[in-house]
Amino acid sequence: MNAMTPRAKFPDSEKITINLGYVDLGQIDLLVQEGFYANRTDLIRTAIRSQLERHNDAVKKSVARHDLDIGLRHYSRQDLETARSHREVIHIQVLGLVTLATDIDAELARATIGSIRVLGALQAPAELKAALADRIH
Repeated sequence: MNAMTPRAKFPDSEKITINLGYVDLGQIDLLVQEGFYANRTDLIRTAIRSQLERHNDAVKKSVARHDLDIGLRHYSRQDLETARSHREVIHIQVLGLVTLATDIDAELARATIGSIRVLGALQAPAELKAALADRIH
């Protein structure tokens, strides 16, 4: 339940693939060629950020309504063992990135994690994702 430390070795972004029509792609290339953007990715990232800024108030209201934590959240084995010792069940709700430590076993995860809702990305060993599949929304 700790915020990520700067030393953590997790990427700060995730690669996505989008499909664009050839005319749209050509227009992007033209803007890059004319020096408006450094490359295609620069334009697409700028466009996405512009849209996110445009809808910032709606996002803030939705985050509050859904009671989401924002940012990077890392859960260690110790975090889950502490929860288990206090007979607590953790409900993870994050807009951003959630990581589960590689030394967490499936039994501990199922005993302490009631649900996981991540808008962004979840990084965890495959066996943990499989063990928690019914709790990931």
